[in-house]
This record gives sequence, structure tokens and C-alpha cells, in this order.
Amino acid sequence: MTEIRTPRLLLRRWHDDDLAPMADINADPQVMRWIDDGSVRDLDHTAEAIEQWEEEWDEEGFGLFAVELLASGELAGFTGLSVPDFLPEVLPAVAISWRLGSQFWGQGYASEAAHATLEFALQDRGLERIISINRVSDDASENITRKLGMVPERETAHPKYAYPLHVHTIDLTEFQA
Repeated sequence: MTEIRTPRLLLRRWHDDDLAPMADINADPQVMRWIDDGSVRDLDHTAEAIEQWEEEWDEEGFGLFAVELLASGELAGFTGLSVPDFLPEVLPAVAISWRLGSQFWGQGYASEAAHATLEFALQDRGLERIISINRVSDDASENITRKLGMVPERETAHPKYAYPLHVHTIDLTEFQA
């Protein structure tokens, strides 16, 4: 089983008891405002998403980690790697992403989890390049990409929703683990 420990977090595969807290995160309009069309997601949609994330682990050898706080055992959200099929112009590529509950924002958890994920991509999975795709004006995600050492690659538009996107990249041979 793939697990990563950081000073404050456990990045791990998904458990059945993660469904309700992840559904709560997905039901928060503040969290979801930068995702797809900004719609919140219900329990059934969250269950389908977790199932898809687990399938990606099985098919690709990487996926989205559940992010658990070591101090409390709470599920904070996710971070991890995925193939961004929704944006064909960047393929072949592997993207890093994150989504944490709003109560966990501003504490450095997303940056800590994302940094550990980049180390995993380089050292464990042997990937050479990772991208990040963020909506323009999502300043919090842009800040995380800068902290990771990612650099702007292009600006494009979401193929379905037409809003502008920033694509950042990092060559993992230059990543400072």
C-alpha cells in the first residue's frame, strides 16, 4: 500500500470511511468555486469520484492520495497525480492537484502534501515532468505552484467551460526534494 508521511500529514489510498468527510468538502461552495463549473457535489458523485481515483491508481501506478492529519486522524482532502484527459492539448502529461476542506486552508497543508507528491513522482514513480492546471484568479493555487518551483508554461481555456486556465510545469530533474 502506498503511503507517504510528512511532518504533519499522512498521504494514503482511500478508505470507506473517507466518503462522508470528502463529500462534505465537495459540498462546500467555497471549496468548489474553482472546480469545473463551480457546482457542489453530493455523496453519490463523491463516491463515484473516489472509485475513479482508485481505478487510476490501479491503471497508472499513481493517483490522488487521501490527505489525513496525523495529529487528529481527520481527512483534510486530497492531493496527488492524475492524467488531465479533460485538456487534450497538454497530453501526454501528468498533473498534480489538490483540494482541501476550507477549515484546513492557510496552514500550509496543501503545500506540504504537494511537495511530498512531487518527491513521490520523481523518486518513486520516475516521472520527469509534472504540470499544474489552475483557473486564472485562483490565487491560492497559484501560490502553491510557485512554492513548488513550478513555472508558467501557457495560458489556455477550459474546453467545456471556456474560462481561462494557467498551466505551470516543473522538470523533476531540477526539483529540490
